Amino acid sequence: MLDQFSYTIFDLQEIDEVENLFSDPHLLGFNVTIPYKEKIIDYLDELSDEAREIGAVNCVLIHEGKKTGYNTDAFGFEKTLKIHRKSHQHSALILGSGGAAKAIQYILNKNGISTQIVSRNSDLNFKNLDKETVENSKIIVQCTPVGTFPNTDDCLDFPFEGLSENHLVIDLIYNPNYSKFIMKSAENNAKTVNGYYMFEQQAEKAWEIWNNKKK
Repeated sequence: MLDQFSYTIFDLQEIDEVENLFSDPHLLGFNVTIPYKEKIIDYLDELSDEAREIGAVNCVLIHEGKKTGYNTDAFGFEKTLKIHRKSHQHSALILGSGGAAKAIQYILNKNGISTQIVSRNSDLNFKNLDKETVENSKIIVQCTPVGTFPNTDDCLDFPFEGLSENHLVIDLIYNPNYSKFIMKSAENNAKTVNGYYMFEQQAEKAWEIWNNKKK
């Protein structure tokens, strides 16, 4: 019965505090958010094939004492991509290099889409990213937390003038519904999608993981 379960926030200041969660005999699992999607791996017994290949975990199952990591971000993003991608969109820019970005890169590559990472410390970064590179990359995925509530006025430094009606821009942020990045992309005629559907679908997949193992 659904009323036998609860879902609550565990606000950890440091990743090693997760050991306290594991000592709770009633805990069936939990989701993992920024900045712990990669750090959590060292505390787990096993990874799903996808989580191992991606190198990031956002869902943990605890079953019969074994702690297994999954990546349901990948599932949610793939469903989003398949709804909105057009046939001419074969290359992508991934903005960010954290755990979410790794899941996005995994799915894009799985679907035959070439990718380039843009981050502060990568060869292609926010200082040297130019209009031409954006013009030639018809999918843009914004994976950083820049612009998330309550800092809704923040926006990445990005050459929006390189966008057109041939571009798909996906911002993983879903609060607010329309980030500054989404709004500036729409002003340059790009097709824009926020992260709500991905968030919803990854949660459905997490529930499936937790519930199936309890049967």
